[in-house]
Amino acid sequence: MAEAEESPGDPGTASPRPLMRDLKAVGKKFMHVLYPRKSNTLLRDWDLWGPLILCVTLALMLQRDSADSEKDGGPQFAEVFVIVWFGAVTITLNSKLLGGNISFFQSLCVLGYCILPLTVAMLICRLVLLADPGPVNFMVRLFVVIVMFAWSIVASTAFLADSQPPNRRALAVYPVFLFYFVISWMILTFTPQ
Repeated sequence: MAEAEESPGDPGTASPRPLMRDLKAVGKKFMHVLYPRKSNTLLRDWDLWGPLILCVTLALMLQRDSADSEKDGGPQFAEVFVIVWFGAVTITLNSKLLGGNISFFQSLCVLGYCILPLTVAMLICRLVLLADPGPVNFMVRLFVVIVMFAWSIVASTAFLADSQPPNRRALAVYPVFLFYFVISWMILTFTPQ
């Protein structure tokens, strides 16, 4: 009997093609967030890989370095993870209840990918915190967090605003503002032990 040969892209093979395809798709979505413009690409081809990577990265960077992390007052990994995902689900349900024409997972995708500027802000703040603490250090971190907070808002509203009825856009954007504000506040108030 002749054995059937599997093509390089079949699920039964160890081919890196599907992985590279997914990584390229995640990279393209990151570029859409970095250069926000009205586009349906992020909405049409949704996935949750990028939001998962960003959420885990942000939660890991917000971890304290102390051995006794229960007494340091900082957020634990699970707390950050729950805040991000619960906030995104709440905003998505709000959008659907206001009559938005975006699917549940499309909204989660957009909100998750738009955490990218805040993740970059956290990385910059961690680097700035390596210097001596003081008022200049805080002002630099404040400036970076404000700019990246605004970037997240602009990027997410560029994708989500058209999915809402015109008379309810403000009601849909306000929770997005609060969501990114809470994450920004966690980044700004982070201090390593």
